[in-house]
Amino acid sequence: MKGKIEIAIPVLNEETHLEKQILKILFFINEKLADYNVSLVIADNGSTDKTTEIAKKLSLNEKIRFISTKEKGVGRALKKAWTSSTADIVGYMDLDLATDINSLQKALDKLLYENYVIVNGSRYLPSSKIINRKLHRGIISRMFNSFLKILFFSKITDGMIGFKFMQKKFLPMILNNGAVSHGWIFCSEFLIVGEYLNLPIKEISVRWEDDKSSKVKIFKLTIEYLRALIKLKIKLMKKN
Repeated sequence: MKGKIEIAIPVLNEETHLEKQILKILFFINEKLADYNVSLVIADNGSTDKTTEIAKKLSLNEKIRFISTKEKGVGRALKKAWTSSTADIVGYMDLDLATDINSLQKALDKLLYENYVIVNGSRYLPSSKIINRKLHRGIISRMFNSFLKILFFSKITDGMIGFKFMQKKFLPMILNNGAVSHGWIFCSEFLIVGEYLNLPIKEISVRWEDDKSSKVKIFKLTIEYLRALIKLKIKLMKKN
């Protein structure tokens, strides 16, 4: 049996889509990754609708567990999910499956067999494919990634995508060196801190389709990201 893998699915007020999407992910795991020891954790962050009720029902399945935080924040939910996990590999995917789930095996194999510590999906590698992305969202995303390169000399090409996985044993080191934010920016912070620590990181090409119903306010989120990253830069500079 390969190492234990647990994938977090962060959710907020997803009563409409939660059960359908979780069952879709579970079906894929059972059909395509039957030889892998994969489970899910639904990581709720402050839902006020029936998300919690539905998630608790889904968690009756032995391959699904449920955790929640009273306050909102994807970073807050992921940190709770990952630190409480007993898996060897942890990671997360977005509920909407904007990133093609068929990339999952490739990501996991990089961690299981090629000694990478972190694997990050990327929409901006030559063999990646982006479908139906609005122009302004694409521009802002590329600007953000350029900011990562300028501020941190980062080699990461896609800091914002919701498709990231890592060796759990390195999580405490990453958290202790500055990946602390409670919001979405945490998902980029742990990549940057991983680079700072010289951990082996691999980006893989993915097929990604924009979710037209996405609730993410990309401009507001980007401003929040930039502020948090400047704080992280100052923190890392003080360590040197």
